[in-house]
Amino acid sequence: MSLTAAFNTAKNSLNNTSTQLSTSARNIAGAGDTTYSRKNATLVTGVDGSTSVTVSRATDAALFAKMLAATSSSAEQSALLTGLTTLASTVGDTEDDASVAAKLTAFNTALDTYANAPDDNTLAQAAITAAEDLATALNTSTQTVQKVRQDADASIGTAVTTVNDLLKQFQTLNDTVVSGTVKGLDVTDALDQRDAVLAQLSEQMGITAVTRSNNDVAIYTDSGVTLFDKSPREVSFTTTAAYDGTVTGNAVFVDGVAVTGANAAMPLQSGAIAGLAELRDVVTVTYQDQLDEVARALIDAFSEGTTSGLFTNGSNTAVPTTLTKNLAATISINSAAVAAEGGSPLVLRDGISVDYNTDDAASYSGRLTALQTALNAQRSYSGTTSLTNNVSLASFASNSVSWLEGMRKNTNTLAESQATVLSQASTALSNATGVNTDQEYALQLELERSYQGASKLLGVVQSLYDSLFAVIK
Repeated sequence: MSLTAAFNTAKNSLNNTSTQLSTSARNIAGAGDTTYSRKNATLVTGVDGSTSVTVSRATDAALFAKMLAATSSSAEQSALLTGLTTLASTVGDTEDDASVAAKLTAFNTALDTYANAPDDNTLAQAAITAAEDLATALNTSTQTVQKVRQDADASIGTAVTTVNDLLKQFQTLNDTVVSGTVKGLDVTDALDQRDAVLAQLSEQMGITAVTRSNNDVAIYTDSGVTLFDKSPREVSFTTTAAYDGTVTGNAVFVDGVAVTGANAAMPLQSGAIAGLAELRDVVTVTYQDQLDEVARALIDAFSEGTTSGLFTNGSNTAVPTTLTKNLAATISINSAAVAAEGGSPLVLRDGISVDYNTDDAASYSGRLTALQTALNAQRSYSGTTSLTNNVSLASFASNSVSWLEGMRKNTNTLAESQATVLSQASTALSNATGVNTDQEYALQLELERSYQGASKLLGVVQSLYDSLFAVIK
């Protein structure tokens, strides 16, 4: 080997080893970053026998896709659970005195007690007070439901803004990756950053990422709608200012295609937006229908012919015969039965628009007995309530709370399960692509020895050159 060849070999070895050491140092610096993937500095031999270093990154497409899917599923269940927990903690259960079912039981008990002593004005007032508490429970429960819907709607708006921002970031990074790949540059850090954006995006909606030539990536929703192909597609949503039982929330659109709502052609299957939409449009709407049917049953059971009696819809004397949206928000006690409004609790016994106690007998209990029968009778309810039909109102109200608690428990179980899957997927991906600092330190020791060897060779060549030049002189 000539001195020139030896010099070039030693110099090339120093350069290659320096690059490998630098890459290892990058790995150690990025060891604590969950978005960083291990970089591999590999020696490549050219056609002329020379060697160079190519930097690539550790990757596992299958594990990464699994992690994205797990992130979306976990975010969906988490969004659902947050809303259900709010509903359950505020409305209570059958053993909670604040629940609608508990207030109905208390009212039924007060009515029974009054029916056994119809001449006791104190018991009459107690029954009216219990009725007021029941109506108030329906009102406040509805407020809770609609607050959860309003919050979910606002969260969808925030999520959509986040998605659009992430898509803009993704475009910048994707352009950098594609351009750098074409030029043969090291784009491994940009690839990591792009993957990090994909991970954040998967929290908001289920996605599929497809890698194409030159490391270009296209993104689709888990329902197949294009989110990104060379450039971002618009994700749009209009928030709703106020909610009540009659309001339907707006859909989220991706590139003009509805991906949430009853009319969604390609609905999202996972992600926070999917969970929030299900909470806003399905779970809370079903629960609101249950509350509205309790209100309708009360107005019907205490009606006087075709006119409402003790319970009214809050605006007129109509007696609804089918599900009336938002009825639980407006149900109230007829002012004729409220002493503070100039009424008398005795109308519960005697009637309001109809005179049932024609003899004005203080011991008259016929009307109270009829009300008990009507209140405890089996009745039919709207199929949209998702509850057992042809049961008493007490059973229906109890089933409603059980339904809500069942939804919360099931969602909690799913949320815990998905969180475990996400943790396992993230760990598997980290094991496959992350940095093992012990291995990196061991590698650096080997590289340092190689560097020292190349340096010695370079020193020997330099000495030979010096000797040669001395002879020439």
